[in-house]
This record gives sequence, structure tokens and C-alpha cells, in this order.
Amino acid sequence: MGFLHRWERDPSRPTVRAALSDLGRRALLPVVPLWAMIVGTGFLIVGPLHSLPEEGAVNEALVSERTPVLDAVTSVLSNIGATLFIISACLVAIGVLWWRTGQWWLAIVPGIAVALQALVFITSSALVGRERPDVEPLDIAPPTSSYPSGHTGASTAFYLTMAMLAQRIRRPALRRTATIACVLVPLLVATARLYRGMHSPTDVVVGFLNGIACALIAWHYLRRDRRSQRAASPSAEVAAG
Repeated sequence: MGFLHRWERDPSRPTVRAALSDLGRRALLPVVPLWAMIVGTGFLIVGPLHSLPEEGAVNEALVSERTPVLDAVTSVLSNIGATLFIISACLVAIGVLWWRTGQWWLAIVPGIAVALQALVFITSSALVGRERPDVEPLDIAPPTSSYPSGHTGASTAFYLTMAMLAQRIRRPALRRTATIACVLVPLLVATARLYRGMHSPTDVVVGFLNGIACALIAWHYLRRDRRSQRAASPSAEVAAG
């Protein structure tokens, strides 16, 4: 698909000023309607829908399936979507991308995706203020509310961006493996958060939507020349070994 290779077709270097201008118009502005939709949905859930009490059956069913092994596995999966892990992984990804491609404007895409997601998540969570599920939690609840899931949103924004960047890998088998792994991680994180009693189903669903939207917005934050058919230079390829 063409949009996955938009950065390779036009690797021209933008000025910092142009990149900042595009970031404001093509990333920050599109986030506003996303934020409004998420906040509006949240108010609908905690208001007329009374926090969807029927969702409690899902959380209770997962509690009944808890085992020491699953507790340990989901603890690891949950931490993969935690703030510290995502920020650390994002910084590493930015550094590696910059080193391998020499294109700072491409390297910052994962950081933009995660930052946009965090902006929407933190502000909408504070406004909506949904309570955590009424089950025994396996984690200490962060100061944010249950809606939307920040772990799910952050992991989706980061790993979906990495899945799109993985399309630059030359070896087909490794490219497919990396893509599948990056897509599966957010699903596992969301499942772990539900299992551990930290979120209701709609929290993780909206977290997915937030992460997906922010990843796509970040992917398109910088204007590229659609008419350009230039192949990426060797330095712009993230080769697989």
C-alpha cells in the first residue's frame, strides 16, 4: 500500500520550521475531533449508560480464570504497555531510526504517535473520571481514571507505528514476523489489563481507537511529495541484517 511507503518515495529533508508547521496543522489539529469524540463517548458511558454495568460480567469471568501462572504472564504483558517502558522503547526506536536512516523527521514519528496518544488519554481521563471495575485489582491503580485505557492506547500507538516502519525491512519473512509481532502486542496488553481488573472492555476498545488514530496521524504529520517516485537511498532502508 502506498501510504506505508510514503517516507521512502520522498526522502527529501524538511526544514525544522516546516516540520513544526506541519506538526501543528497535520497532527495537533486532527487530534481535536478525536479528543472530542473520546470525551463525548466517555460522558455517555458514565452518564446515560451508567458505566455499562453489564461489562462487569466480563471482568468477573476473567477473575474466575486467574491462576498464578496467568498472573505472572499478564504482569509482564501489562508492564510492556506501561508509561516507563513505552517511553524507553520509544527513545530507543527514535535513536536507532535516526542512526540507520539519517532522517530525523522520520525517526520522531513513533514519539509523535505516543505523545499525541498521551495528550488525548490524560486529558480525557481527567474529564470523564470513570471508576475502575468492581473486582479485585492485581495492580495499583495509577492516578488516572479507568477510561480510556492508557496502557492499551500507548502500546497501540507505538507498536502500530513500528509495524508500519517494519515494511521497510527487505527480507519478506522477517518483515512479516515483525509486523505480526507489533500488531499482537497491543492485543496482549489490552487482554492483560482486563484480566488484572484494571479496565472494563470499553476502556480498552477506546484505548485501541485512540492509539490507532494517533499512529495514523503521526504517520502523516509531514507533507511529502506524492508525485515523487524516487527510490529510497540505501541509507534510508532499515535493512534486516
